[in-house]
Amino acid sequence: MNASLHDLPIEQRIQLVEDLWDSIESNQQVLPFTQEQRQALNRRLDAFEADGDTGRSADSVLSDIRSKL
Repeated sequence: MNASLHDLPIEQRIQLVEDLWDSIESNQQVLPFTQEQRQALNRRLDAFEADGDTGRSADSVLSDIRSKL
């Protein structure tokens, strides 16, 4: 009997999505960037380098998030 995805418990559906994403992540080289994506990434990198602001540490950001929960 084939179960519908909607029939699966939410935890199992989340696990399926995580497993699927992990399988895509491990094969990233199979999906090369398009020329438009490369251009967008280069523009963002140029803007980051011109700005010089490295942002905040992950610890600082997580601390702020936790304080708002």
